[in-house]
Amino acid sequence: MADYNRNMNNGRRPGRERGYSYNEARRTETDRRVRPNGGAVERPAGVRVTAKNILKIGDTKIRLGAFDYQFLMITIILVAFGIIMLYSASSSRAYATQSGDSLYYVKKQLGGLGLGVIFMFFFMMIDYHVLAKISPIMYCAGIIMLIMVLIPGVGTTAGGATRWLFGFQPSEIMKLATILVVGLYLDKYQANLGHFFTGFLPCLGILAAVAVLLMMEPHFSATILIVFTGLLMMFAAGAKYRHFGIMCIPVVLGGIAMVITSPYRLQRIIAFRDPFVDKQGSGWQIVQSLYAIGSGGIFGVGFGQSRQKYMSLPEPHNDFIFSVLAEELGWFGVIVVIVLFICLVWRGIKIAQKAPDMLGTLIVVGCIGLIGVQALINIGVVSASFPVTGMPMPFFSYGGTALAITMAEIGLILNVSRQERVL
Repeated sequence: MADYNRNMNNGRRPGRERGYSYNEARRTETDRRVRPNGGAVERPAGVRVTAKNILKIGDTKIRLGAFDYQFLMITIILVAFGIIMLYSASSSRAYATQSGDSLYYVKKQLGGLGLGVIFMFFFMMIDYHVLAKISPIMYCAGIIMLIMVLIPGVGTTAGGATRWLFGFQPSEIMKLATILVVGLYLDKYQANLGHFFTGFLPCLGILAAVAVLLMMEPHFSATILIVFTGLLMMFAAGAKYRHFGIMCIPVVLGGIAMVITSPYRLQRIIAFRDPFVDKQGSGWQIVQSLYAIGSGGIFGVGFGQSRQKYMSLPEPHNDFIFSVLAEELGWFGVIVVIVLFICLVWRGIKIAQKAPDMLGTLIVVGCIGLIGVQALINIGVVSASFPVTGMPMPFFSYGGTALAITMAEIGLILNVSRQERVL
């Protein structure tokens, strides 16, 4: 109680406030040694060790220790499942287009996975407070790379879009950088978030700078994902409902203008309403996806036995890999994958609830939001529940950079889980 009163007299508030550094608290726990002269190591006021791995900061207990093994196990299952399904979905196309190498896409994906494991351990072991402090540098570097993509002769164009720089997509790096820098901003200026011009609008500016550059590529799906995740973090930080309402007006008007002025987006909206009206044209992707899903039945046609992946289903190893899964494994396989993602998101929410501070909570909300929203939109697109947009399935779709960044997001969540607040 004396420590607590001393904190209050000094103007510090105990618990999850920023009056005390959690890095300092953890160093205090690490330095539980005896000085050479026999005296005890001095500890900051208001902090005491109540058990071997538990710190008490004011009225808040923080457990320092192992990461969330349940979350990691679900991730491992999803990664293994994804590699297996990628082989089934891509082997025939790889054999036909890569000189008979049916494992071409799988081998490249395993390379991305190896890099992702390194990223996961890196972002898991370095304290997330440190990572958040250097996030503005990551954000600025990402902005520079997005600008370089748009320079003629530097960025690589494929499929009518310029999204690649030296073989990777900078938009994937921006997902991680934006989460960290938005989390840092909201943690630092949470008290101002209730004011539209001094708190809410500057955070929107962070998201808008990324969104404008992505739309110039164009990369509509990444824009939706990053902006939606950023708004989710703002909501978790306590942004006011009326501010979201004010923002919806220009967003809706801008969305309508983009659809009207872009013929291919307008065709996708029309195809979404009834893809069978033009099943040989704008509705082709959805129609073939629905054929694949409908052919699977309850238990599927068997692993590797998909027929739609043979030159009918567009991007069977990428955006529409979930359709191949539904055809080969049926509703049983679909439910298993959906349950796995639900469990992953649920464990992420539990980690966010027990995070030691607001920064940790926001980082987990952002990372798990990216993964969950991406999976939701992909499943919605292939099942004709959402208009077609190029949204890959996390852990399943082909893309080494995307998989590596997703594993980095997993590492960040595990990082926060190592410092949980004891409820």
